[in-house]
Amino acid sequence: MKRQLSSNLLKWYDSEKISLPWRNSANAYHIFLSEVMLQQTQVNTVIPYFQRWIQAFPTIKDVAQAPLDHILKQWEGLGYYSRARNFHKSCQIICEKFSGEIPNNIEAISSLPGIGPYSAAAVMSIAFHHPLPAVDANVLRIVSRLHLLSAPVSTLTGKVASLLSEIIPKNRAGDFNQAMMDLGRVICTNRNPKCDICPLNICCKAYAKNLTHAFPKKNAKPLKPVYKIAVGVIWRDGDILISRRKEEGLLGGLWEFPGGKLLPGETAENCIVREVQEELGVVVQTTEFIKQIKHSYTHFSIIMDAYHCKYISGEPRCYQCSDWRWIEPEDISMLPFPKANHKLFQHAFAKEELC
Repeated sequence: MKRQLSSNLLKWYDSEKISLPWRNSANAYHIFLSEVMLQQTQVNTVIPYFQRWIQAFPTIKDVAQAPLDHILKQWEGLGYYSRARNFHKSCQIICEKFSGEIPNNIEAISSLPGIGPYSAAAVMSIAFHHPLPAVDANVLRIVSRLHLLSAPVSTLTGKVASLLSEIIPKNRAGDFNQAMMDLGRVICTNRNPKCDICPLNICCKAYAKNLTHAFPKKNAKPLKPVYKIAVGVIWRDGDILISRRKEEGLLGGLWEFPGGKLLPGETAENCIVREVQEELGVVVQTTEFIKQIKHSYTHFSIIMDAYHCKYISGEPRCYQCSDWRWIEPEDISMLPFPKANHKLFQHAFAKEELC
């Protein structure tokens, strides 16, 4: 049965595999980049970003030598920006320690920033043919149905990796892993799986018992918190003041309009004045409401009120940010900003300076 499972899967993959830009390349850099971009991001979203990235940075050396602003601008909109920062650092390490070549060694690649067991196994198997199973959410779902694994899905990675290690073919390990990924995306889906046409249905215990809907066992999801935010578009002589987030943490390294979370009982206007003072040491005065923006992240949502502000006094300093600039409004498109800030651009700069 184990041999039949692997054989059926690869036969299906050979006839139905999805054509993707990185699958048409034997370049380990392309494979490495694709796996980083695909972390928690859908394939169709990644494709145009991958293609633009390769044009902007044809080699690992190009990535390593690029300023962080260029890296984040190219990544802008793809989300999970720590991936971009970690990939940038990884390429620098690869150039310094491995002569610009991705190491053909599981321990070495696992030591790179942001590379966990799944990404390491995927790159090693696809680029270098190591027989290592790559276990992501799709693979967890498939194997939990095949074997009726009743434990919560978050606890199954080790068990699933062990089961797959017994059947992954040494001569086609990369194809096996990619076949499992494709199967989870298009056949063994979370909802309404296409069991009747699944190449593994003869081996699937959940299908035999009509229990595919019950697997995998889900973890209870906590309620997503909502935060109230206020930001200021600060004007001085036709220029606007922007600040850069510290690299560690959410949206690290991106530029933004200064501001932050409202304190209990605080108005948006007072929040902006306080946050700008704390973040940059600058005194401002709010002048006109621009727009309220609602934006959802993976684990929380924000409601952001934006105001035009007038610069009053103070020389900007990096108290709670990593950098600051006065820029002309038309230059804002050259820098990487969070999506929530992007939603303000057309409203904030739709007319002449107001202050």
